[in-house]
Amino acid sequence: MSSNADLSVHPETSIRDALSQLDRSRRQVVFVEDDGGRLVGAVSDGDIRRGLLAGASLEDRVDRVMNASPATVPPTATQDAVDELKARRGIRVVAVVDDGRIVDVVGEGERIATPLPTSVVLMAGGRGQRLYPITKDIPKPLVPLGDSPMIDIILGRLRSQGFRRVHVSVNHLGHLIEEHLGDGSAHGLDVTYLHEPMPLGTAGAIAQLRGEITSPFVVMNSDLLTDVDLRRMLGFHRDARATATIGAREYGFEIPYGVIRRDGHRVTGLAEKPYHSELVSAGIYVLDPDALQLLEQDEYCDMPTLLSRLMDADRSVAAYEIREEWIDVGRPEDLERARVAWERRTR
Repeated sequence: MSSNADLSVHPETSIRDALSQLDRSRRQVVFVEDDGGRLVGAVSDGDIRRGLLAGASLEDRVDRVMNASPATVPPTATQDAVDELKARRGIRVVAVVDDGRIVDVVGEGERIATPLPTSVVLMAGGRGQRLYPITKDIPKPLVPLGDSPMIDIILGRLRSQGFRRVHVSVNHLGHLIEEHLGDGSAHGLDVTYLHEPMPLGTAGAIAQLRGEITSPFVVMNSDLLTDVDLRRMLGFHRDARATATIGAREYGFEIPYGVIRRDGHRVTGLAEKPYHSELVSAGIYVLDPDALQLLEQDEYCDMPTLLSRLMDADRSVAAYEIREEWIDVGRPEDLERARVAWERRTR
């Protein structure tokens, strides 16, 4: 990391000292940072060798031989992006850079999990009526899959992707969720709560974050078992320049009858048990802070209403297709399917 002296040198450092630094770093590269701690280059054994062959001296400044365009990715980069960059440039180390400064380094065999400043809101205030009577005395996020409550599994996956700050909206039996999670430190997270004085729908509670959140943030339901790569979804949202991005999932079904197509009374075609599919909302969203301006404090508002308001205001709403595993644990049969999937994974 940038704070590790073994990984960084100043532009005025001699090539000789940079070579010694390379030997200590064991990373096959050291990064060149200016007085403000901003990345200005990188230097490897190959860079030094080429510089010396071109006439440089070991006493020359390292910025004479450094690569002024080092391989970098933003903190929101996905593992696929890191792997692709390494392969394309034939390198083993990539710097994770935020606002010009190194915040992490991903070496050979390492995975990116750079802590992100991005907030995640987990909507956990619902009554879970479709799972009644299981949810009579326990909120749905605390329903176990194997030995772990659903919300613990979700938080573990968020942390593995680099998220650290989580807001949990609570209403129905919310005190049990607060007692279970506390401040989130047991999960390596910073957890705070959005208290709903009454049920506020799937978007109403996030109005409390207006003025607090200043960058795109994730909103997701707390009853989803999914492997969706949220870092990739954030990158998609940024590239699409959207105010809101909806996580979308293909949902298909077969009509169990022969379907008749007609023009008036004349039959124009027959289809036996056709399959029909649509993209449906997967209960995962990325929102810009501007979206919060369309919400009022303690106003009931579901997410489709908020998204419709954005579109009516001519704000861009994008759809990001989720292809990873995704189970909405809304009904008893979904819960059983989630439990089977989780048991299979943890064997």
